[in-house]
Amino acid sequence: MGDIDFLQIFQGVATLADSLSAEPDVAWGRIILIATGLALIYLGIKGVLEALIMVPMGLGMCAVNAAVMFVPETMLLADQVPTDGSLGKGTLFLNPLVSEGEKWIGILQIQWLQPVYSFTFSNGLIACMVFMGIGSLLDVGFVMARPFRSMFIAICAELGTVIAFPLAVWWGLPIADSAATATIGGADGPMILFAALMLSEDLFVPITVVAYLYLGLTYGGYPYMIKALVPRHIRGMKMPPEQTREITPDEKLVFAVVAMVSLCILFPVAAPLFFSLLLGVVIRESGLTHYHEVFSGPILYGATFFLGLLLGVLCEASVILKPEVLILLVIGILALFFSGLGGLLGGWVLYFATGKKYNPAIGIAGVSCVPTTAKVAQKTVAEVTPDAIILPHALGASISGVITSAIFAGVLITVVRASQGM
Repeated sequence: MGDIDFLQIFQGVATLADSLSAEPDVAWGRIILIATGLALIYLGIKGVLEALIMVPMGLGMCAVNAAVMFVPETMLLADQVPTDGSLGKGTLFLNPLVSEGEKWIGILQIQWLQPVYSFTFSNGLIACMVFMGIGSLLDVGFVMARPFRSMFIAICAELGTVIAFPLAVWWGLPIADSAATATIGGADGPMILFAALMLSEDLFVPITVVAYLYLGLTYGGYPYMIKALVPRHIRGMKMPPEQTREITPDEKLVFAVVAMVSLCILFPVAAPLFFSLLLGVVIRESGLTHYHEVFSGPILYGATFFLGLLLGVLCEASVILKPEVLILLVIGILALFFSGLGGLLGGWVLYFATGKKYNPAIGIAGVSCVPTTAKVAQKTVAEVTPDAIILPHALGASISGVITSAIFAGVLITVVRASQGM
């Protein structure tokens, strides 16, 4: 009777103790993920990582791994029900694996975040909402002012995607899972979520979680890559003055509309992303101030908050501790490493092609993660020469990176689905 009382009152402790004896890997996974969540919260608050994503993600990660309880079979899928007669374990947050219609309706009545997950996350809507908000903040004039250099850097910064795809296949991942994992090299969270959802239904949750964990680390890791590959005297060089004319809002509108139609025709499988991003640009440049305030404020920050919160909640040990996730961790970090390397190599190409007038540190901004990598490039250069301004060039490369990452994702989705007769 004492055990029953204990289980009823302190189920989180009881499930952890039960797992330590029955499933020690899951138990230690829960402990490590709680500690990881606390670290994400701390680093987000301190500004080391992106607070908008990492604080809610860390909170969700801590809560979901602490709040595991004994649940009835009605809350579990068939392959989750223990075969030894013991009680199953779960949470009241959500079940990312549920797909059975009748059971899904039942779970919607119990797990409080399930509707948010089912109606926004698992169908890619939240990614499109974030893209709309990002688009409403983007000034495509930075791309239009120097389109060829910006796009060249962005294409070079897709090196990680190009390398990660065959590497994942060689490592044993199915081709669809490999393609979804490779999109981490594009360093664009909403795009990765969308591509993984299209290609890898079984692994799209850990792929997205791994991607966002690593994207938060780019802010801390890429400055060291720049310093290692760009000597100090070159890193601190100022860009020569440019003779650029002011690009009007009407020209930006035309650019956005033409780009949206063209990209949707070429890559219809990624049309929701192109449409969402460039819709935000159209709203920004059309003078629709009320829409702009809504998309750049409540929609962007609300979607980002719930995206981070859901990512944290999805970091439940039983979901993350799959054998394939170790491969995702390795492939993901390699993809982002080679993308950063490719961007900097592109910067070096432009450095020599322009007669040593182009700062190669700008190359890191091609790894989209807008505007984080652009700010990383500017900050790293300013540490050497405080009055050196490269941000306009970096923003052009970073915005182009958003476009190229969606294009590469569209190509991968189209090729893989065609190869599988889909």
